Amino acid sequence: MKKIKRIKLDRWGACDTPGVLESDSMSIKPRRENKNQVGNKSFYYDKLTQRRAEIILSRENSIRKVNNVFYLVRSQSGYGSYRVQWNGKEWSCNCPDYAKNGNIRLCKHIVALKLRLELGYVIIEGLEPKIEKKTYSQDWDTYNLAQSREIELFDKFLYQLVSTIEEPEKHGPGKPSMKLQDKVFCCIMKVYSQLSSRRSQCLYHQAIQKQQISYDPHFNIVSKTLNKNEIFPILHKLVHLSAQPLASVETDFAIDSSGFRCSTFGNYCEEKHSLKRTRNWLKVHICSGVSTNIVTDVIITDEHFADGPQLKKLVQNTADIFTIGEVSADLAYSSQKNLQIIDSFGGNPYIPFKKNATGKRGSGLWRKKYHYFQLHKEEFMDHYHKRVNVESTFAAIKKKFGESVKSKNWIAQENELLCKIIAYNITVLIHEMIKFGADSDFLSFDGLQKEQIIKQSNDFNM
Repeated sequence: MKKIKRIKLDRWGACDTPGVLESDSMSIKPRRENKNQVGNKSFYYDKLTQRRAEIILSRENSIRKVNNVFYLVRSQSGYGSYRVQWNGKEWSCNCPDYAKNGNIRLCKHIVALKLRLELGYVIIEGLEPKIEKKTYSQDWDTYNLAQSREIELFDKFLYQLVSTIEEPEKHGPGKPSMKLQDKVFCCIMKVYSQLSSRRSQCLYHQAIQKQQISYDPHFNIVSKTLNKNEIFPILHKLVHLSAQPLASVETDFAIDSSGFRCSTFGNYCEEKHSLKRTRNWLKVHICSGVSTNIVTDVIITDEHFADGPQLKKLVQNTADIFTIGEVSADLAYSSQKNLQIIDSFGGNPYIPFKKNATGKRGSGLWRKKYHYFQLHKEEFMDHYHKRVNVESTFAAIKKKFGESVKSKNWIAQENELLCKIIAYNITVLIHEMIKFGADSDFLSFDGLQKEQIIKQSNDFNM
C-alpha cells in the first residue's frame, strides 16, 4: 500500500517540500474539524464551495499576503487573483460570486483563505478533488417532437386563443373594417416569425387558406394595430389565458426582471456629457412557473423602475388563476411587505435577506423567515435554487424571439413585448401537450371561450 506523503506549506501558501512539482495533482484535508465559525461569528458555505476552495489551495502560490488584512487569492480557473480583505467585521472579496451572493454564502476565495489561516489545512499528495456539478435530464424525444411540430401547431393554438376576444360594435356607415381577432392574430404571428411587416405578408396568405383569418390585410395594418393603446389590455389578458391551461400543473413560481433593448437612443447623456449614443431599454417583470416555465403575469416598465414594488401585482394576478405554493425571488424583492403579500395568498416565500437585516424587528413572519434563513441555509438554498428557472425563461424568450424590440414608440414597444410573451407561452403549451401525450383539445382554449371573454368598450376605434 502506497504511503501518503504529507507536505508543508509556507506562509504564502506555497509548497516548501523538495521533490514536489507545481504540476503534481493534490487534494486537501483539514487538521481539525471545521466548526464553520471564526471567533463569535458564524459563516456559511456549501460543500461545492469548499471543494472549489480546496482546488485553489492545492496549487502553488495560491495565496499571497499583502498585509495583515489584505490577501491575494488565486483564481480557480485562470492565472489572475482576487482581493480578499478584512473590513473589521467580516471578509470581503472583489470576485463576481461575492458581489452577487456574498450576503447568502461565502465565495470560494474567502473559504480558501479561511481554510488556510483558521483551520490549518495541509496539502496531501493524491488526486485533485472532483466537482460533481448538478445536471438535469432532458427528454430529448419529447423535445425534438415539440420543436419539429411547433410551426404546424402554433397558428392553431393562436387561432383558438384570439377567438376569446369579443368584437367591438361597429358605429356609423361604411365598409366594415378588419376583425379585431384577425388583427391580433396577425400581430402575434409577425412577432413570432421575427419577419418584417412586408415579408410577413406570406403568413397572412397561409392563414386565409386555413380559414384562420377572414381578410387579407395590408402589411401596415400590424404596425397600426400595435400603435393603439386599446390593444394593450387585450394582449395582457391573452397572457393570462395562455397560461391558464397549466393551472393544475404549476404551484411554485419565481419572479425576476430583465431588460429588452429598444431601437431608439437616449440623447440626454450624449448632449450633457458628450458620451456615445446609448440605447433605451424596457424592463420586463414576470412571474413564471418553475416546472414548465410558463409566464403567468408580466409588467412592463422603463429601465429605471425598481423590482420590489412589482411583486404584489405579479403575485396577485397569478393567484387569480393558480394555487400559490412557493415563490422565490432575489435580493431586490427582500422586504417585509413582499413576504406578507406572498403569505396572504397562501404562498411560502423564499427570498434571501440583506446584510443589514436582523430578526429583532419587524413582523412575526419576518422574524420567523429570518431565523429560518440563518439556521437552515442549506435547506433554504435548495428551495431558493428554483429561482434560476425564471432566468431560463428570459433566456428562452430572447433566443427564440430576439432580445430587442423593433417598434419605435413606447406604446408599440409594450404591445410588441406582450406579443413575445404570448408567443412564448404558446410554444410552452405545445411542448406540454406533446409531453402529456394528449391531443390539441387537452390544452385548447375552447373551454375558456364561454367562461372568459375578453370584452371591449364600444368606443374603441379599432
